Amino acid sequence: MKTTIALTSLAALAHETRLAVFRFLVSIGPEGAAAGDIAAKFKIPAPTLSFHLKELEQSGLIHARRASRNIIYAADYEHMRMLLSYLMDDCCRGRPEICGIAKKVCV
Repeated sequence: MKTTIALTSLAALAHETRLAVFRFLVSIGPEGAAAGDIAAKFKIPAPTLSFHLKELEQSGLIHARRASRNIIYAADYEHMRMLLSYLMDDCCRGRPEICGIAKKVCV
């Protein structure tokens, strides 16, 4: 992963709402959630949520798909793995157990 891509992803996560939405999408799995359901869960007005989802999508952390009249958002697990791998690369001089994260999780 290029540093510029990592910085864009980290900048997107550097907001309380976007971080909460991303963590929620990660927790529910690849099936994702409809924008309306996300808005209801976090009690966020649709235009505000739309802005935050756009930022997450442009950073590569989530992707959207249309399902009938809904737009479903889901975490992009491959991008997340690449970001974590980038952050943990060379962790503790090749001893990831010191950091408390198994190397295989980040690969």
